[in-house]
Amino acid sequence: MKKPVFVLLIAVCMMSASARQVKTGADVLLARYLDSLAGRRVGVVCNQASVLANGTHLVDTLLARHVSVTALFAPEHGIRGTEAAGAVIASGKDPVTGLPVYSLYGASHKPTPDMMKNVDILLFDLQDAGARFYTYASTMASCMEAVRDEGKPMIVLDRPNPINGTDIEGPVLDMDMISFFGLFPIPVRHGLTLGELANMIVGEGWLEHNSRVDLRVIPMDGWKRTMWFDETGLPWVAPSPSMKTLATATVYPGTCLFEATNVSEGRGTEKPFEWIGAPQMDGARTAAKLNSFHLPGVSFEEVRFTPKADTPSVPDPLYNKRKCGGVYVRVTDRKVFRPVLTGAIMVGVFRHMSRFQMRRGLLDRLAGDTFIGDQVEKGLVDTTMMRRYRREVERFRLMRAKYLLYGG
Repeated sequence: MKKPVFVLLIAVCMMSASARQVKTGADVLLARYLDSLAGRRVGVVCNQASVLANGTHLVDTLLARHVSVTALFAPEHGIRGTEAAGAVIASGKDPVTGLPVYSLYGASHKPTPDMMKNVDILLFDLQDAGARFYTYASTMASCMEAVRDEGKPMIVLDRPNPINGTDIEGPVLDMDMISFFGLFPIPVRHGLTLGELANMIVGEGWLEHNSRVDLRVIPMDGWKRTMWFDETGLPWVAPSPSMKTLATATVYPGTCLFEATNVSEGRGTEKPFEWIGAPQMDGARTAAKLNSFHLPGVSFEEVRFTPKADTPSVPDPLYNKRKCGGVYVRVTDRKVFRPVLTGAIMVGVFRHMSRFQMRRGLLDRLAGDTFIGDQVEKGLVDTTMMRRYRREVERFRLMRAKYLLYGG
């Protein structure tokens, strides 16, 4: 009997007696469609968050049910989600099962023919964060290209958009800004699940060369578009080292913009992407300035923090072991909070700090266009700046309607 691949310690989510636990695409696969894997060599794109509703890992369960899993594929952060953001992931062998682990965040982002030679069907089961620049969507697209090229099928096991499936916020990606942070013309906050996005990629013909993919999406049971992750009854397992909580994911579509600056985005602290600051920064003054914008659903509080290395997931955070002043982005009403607007205004306010630096090219790739960077550089950020994107966001909303799998 094969030993389990993963040992996870997961807190039990507290639910009201009337709450119904959502079943992920992986749970639905096991309950209804496991026979479709019979006699086939199965590759699995997964990480530590690829767990079922009961907290067990998909790969453990497949092996226990005698499915022939022949290969594992690792996205950014690795198969167990312990590697640093942007770190090159090495291929190797799983020490417990002996299965080969192929990196999709190293020399290649796309499974090669050699990686796929012992795979008849590819399962994709990753938890997204709901923001365009979270790289798992690009990994999914690369896998879709690989199975198309190899003439093999792919099944996307759908999971919740943790920050709900209704709210959308621009900019829509300018296709001159294509990178692994964004391959397709979708907004920063797109309001899609990865399964819906996969169908959109095929339906809109967005893959390089052609989009004729043998693709199947297995939807969730019980998920509604209005749901936030803490309303699903599912256990939260951080999909990447610094995506510690749902609160992190809520602010991430905006405060991720600080990765293009010399301001700490809070990596190496207990509240990454919620604590933003730098040495010698006047947090109280900055918080007061930000609060003067009266942004919806958020308040800013002075905070002091000291980033510390957490090897290997955060081996060298910005300002490691240095005391920083800054602000805590406290979301007071997530239903009206606008993270992208908030992040853009924050970068504009922080620009007036002494020694502030900004990598303009990276900021443009994260934002998806040049307008936000232009406004920051000109000192013209204000609460009306996102109106520029209303028409393109509405066009996207109409286009995506064809691909929605869930109501509510």
